[in-house]
Amino acid sequence: MKLRVGSRESRLAVIQSQMVMELIAAAEPAAELELVTMKTTGDKILDKTLDKIGGKGLFVRELDQALRDGRADFTVHSLKDMPMEVPEDLPLAAFSSREDPRDVLVLPEGATDLDKSKPIGCSSSRRQLQLKKLFPDMDIQPVRGNVQTRLAKLDSGQFSALVLAAAGLKRLGLEGRISRYFTTEEILPAAGQGILVVQTRKGMDTQCLRLVQDEKTACCAKAERAFVRALDGGCSSPVAAHAVVEEEKLTLTGFYVSADERIQRKGSITGGVAEAETLGSTLARILKEGECQCAQEM
Repeated sequence: MKLRVGSRESRLAVIQSQMVMELIAAAEPAAELELVTMKTTGDKILDKTLDKIGGKGLFVRELDQALRDGRADFTVHSLKDMPMEVPEDLPLAAFSSREDPRDVLVLPEGATDLDKSKPIGCSSSRRQLQLKKLFPDMDIQPVRGNVQTRLAKLDSGQFSALVLAAAGLKRLGLEGRISRYFTTEEILPAAGQGILVVQTRKGMDTQCLRLVQDEKTACCAKAERAFVRALDGGCSSPVAAHAVVEEEKLTLTGFYVSADERIQRKGSITGGVAEAETLGSTLARILKEGECQCAQEM
């Protein structure tokens, strides 16, 4: 049995795909695995922010096509980069166990403090909105490129610091660059942050993914994505969501931002893991309408 696994060609994407391939190989030792890499539209356009060029869905378009034309049987993505609406013919087949979901502060090599004469660089409006509350006297500016490109911009003096996902740095072996971990109360993560997802063609046998799938993570992912989807938010939207499972209870925290960004609310909801998607859509409605005490104005 030969299986082709599609990936973006960045170092992080390749590492993440190889992690999934190792689990497939453990489940199906006789399988012949091939990694197929490609550059996506989102990787090619680096002079504009994602919300100006179509959102993070630009990172999956070429990989979707590879699935449809048979160049790949599975593709591996960071779940936070996936559009909220998934094509019916390309279902999400497995969610990995979650790496550290937090955002982190990275200073230039050798620095110990923020240089207030330079901006903090981050890639999303979600981070920008929350950072403005933590660092009201700092300029916050967008930064594009893969992790290594962003770090090079930081170390060359363009920024005082970067805010990145802990998961990516840890998978790249760059945990030592982390200067500060933000709690999920300080900066609520993007929906799906720290989770890898495997996508496939409808009808594909997914038994080989049985060691990839983590059921608790899958419930968290469904709740978080349902929250964002109910607010008509894409993966470039300022809204954020983070769920945790303890025993059979799921607690979801969400961050709602109105279109004009004047209204910002955060709140939580708890229920059974079987209700994951319902909890997500319910919390979205509560925060949008501001109808109960859990809808805390930010």
